[in-house]
Amino acid sequence: MEHRGVDAAEQAAAMMTAAGMPRMPARTLMALLAAPAGGYTAAELADRLGVSAGAVSGAVRYLQDAHFIRRMPTPGHRRDRYDVVVDAFHSVIIGNIPVYLQMADHVDRISGEIADDEVAVERAASMSGFLRFMAKRMPELVAEWEDIRTSGDFGVDA
Repeated sequence: MEHRGVDAAEQAAAMMTAAGMPRMPARTLMALLAAPAGGYTAAELADRLGVSAGAVSGAVRYLQDAHFIRRMPTPGHRRDRYDVVVDAFHSVIIGNIPVYLQMADHVDRISGEIADDEVAVERAASMSGFLRFMAKRMPELVAEWEDIRTSGDFGVDA
């Protein structure tokens, strides 16, 4: 089987791991990103990644639970295929907005309980403020991304 984009996929997976995603789900996600149309079966993923079927099973479960990938039954075949969910990243980010707000509320409660420690209160206020800022801005950024994606102008200045 041809393995497309292996080096870049492994480098991207290493970056995702450094950012906090478990290693095998990161490798699996990046392999699926480089997959041909129709994705890969679990056996093809195991072959591509040079790992056991068990490692792939855990990784695809993690990625499905996080809504990054989807399982696609293949009519007439026993083996399902896996593929990346279109727009997975911004859907996950938008879906986590209630978590950001709830976390900010908890941090505010912590701040109220430590009101006698000015440094700790400032630290908590900074975290709470950042979480609320992210919750407010994420929908705006996703809407902006949708406009860019629709226009096809991916030459976004960073």
